[in-house]
Amino acid sequence: MIPFSARVGRTRPAATFAMAARARALRAAGHDVISLSIGEPDLPTPPHVVDAAHRAALGGQTRYPPIAGTDALRCAAARKFERDQGLPATPADVLVTNGGKQAIFDAVMSVIDPGDEVLIPAPCWAGYIQVVEFTGGIPVFIDCPAEAGFRVDAATLAAAIGPRTKLLVLNYPNNPSGAIADAAMLIGIADVLRRHPHVLTISDDIYEHLIFEGAYVTLAAAAPDLAGRVLTMSGVSKSYAMTGWRIGFCTGPRDWLAAMTLVQGTTTAGVSTISQAAAVAALDGPQDLLEERRTIYRRRRDLVLGALAGAPGLTCSRPEGAFYAFPSITSLLGCRTPSGRILGNDEDVANALLDEALVATVPGSAFAMPGHIRLSTAASDALLEEACERILRFCITTCNH
Repeated sequence: MIPFSARVGRTRPAATFAMAARARALRAAGHDVISLSIGEPDLPTPPHVVDAAHRAALGGQTRYPPIAGTDALRCAAARKFERDQGLPATPADVLVTNGGKQAIFDAVMSVIDPGDEVLIPAPCWAGYIQVVEFTGGIPVFIDCPAEAGFRVDAATLAAAIGPRTKLLVLNYPNNPSGAIADAAMLIGIADVLRRHPHVLTISDDIYEHLIFEGAYVTLAAAAPDLAGRVLTMSGVSKSYAMTGWRIGFCTGPRDWLAAMTLVQGTTTAGVSTISQAAAVAALDGPQDLLEERRTIYRRRRDLVLGALAGAPGLTCSRPEGAFYAFPSITSLLGCRTPSGRILGNDEDVANALLDEALVATVPGSAFAMPGHIRLSTAASDALLEEACERILRFCITTCNH
């Protein structure tokens, strides 16, 4: 056997992709599966963005890129950080990455040593856990239940900080809950961080344009005095439907960005020049499409909430942003499905929904919050209506079985 590294042994495959793979296998076998497992927009990349990439390729922008990103995209991202997030930035304050996930990987790899603790409010995107464990860091989860609006409580955060705490990861709008950060929450977090100057923060704002209620606020703008230890990241994947283009970017302290650039130079070296040209067109082009698409996602959220309101065994909080629903399924636990399967946990529920209702979801345990399932609402109205009808029938028959 190959003696794989301890890093590989610590790394677990993402449940999101595992459920998506199961859904594909069932579909390939002839089953009519509706997959709501992957958080990927079903809307197209804007045509002017595709045209910009085509022009870049024809114009010879096909050479090795600078590790930190092209001048054009770093300039566009700096303008975007100031315009959308209220963060003063110059091109020197921007690092371009292969998707948002590499920004997180670079950031964690550059500051976390084995045994360092990383505070992660739960529920959380599974990718944070993977990256922290890969580095040998220790994820420490801060429970943010539905009753608290899935938001971080300052007192709970303060109690979680210890001598080994090195990093806090924030993600609002949140995947999977759809919770947003309000000013009061961020002010409370800032007050705690001021008392612990050894703690750095990553603010993952990838869903910043997908807010349905309230206003978008980010930590470095709410507390400018902390900007020297806050990394703010975003990208074009979600807002502009450009998941496959793999473009993320971040801004923060220049010494942190320099360390991240070193990590990136050791791994991927740089980002596709064609994709970077496309991202410039997205950031500098017409922005009215953001409101148009936000309206579509808001309508889909309301469709799903309305359709599942009568489902016995499900209780769904109202997402304020992103494109997910994260219902509690605890009332289904202990029930028996029509096929005879006893539902012992959220993984059982997700697997039964896929096997018996042909709807792919993701168990909440994948997001460090068991007792829930996540549904992506980034699908057509027709697919969402049919998926919710199947889930409703499943819940009714299971609760009455």
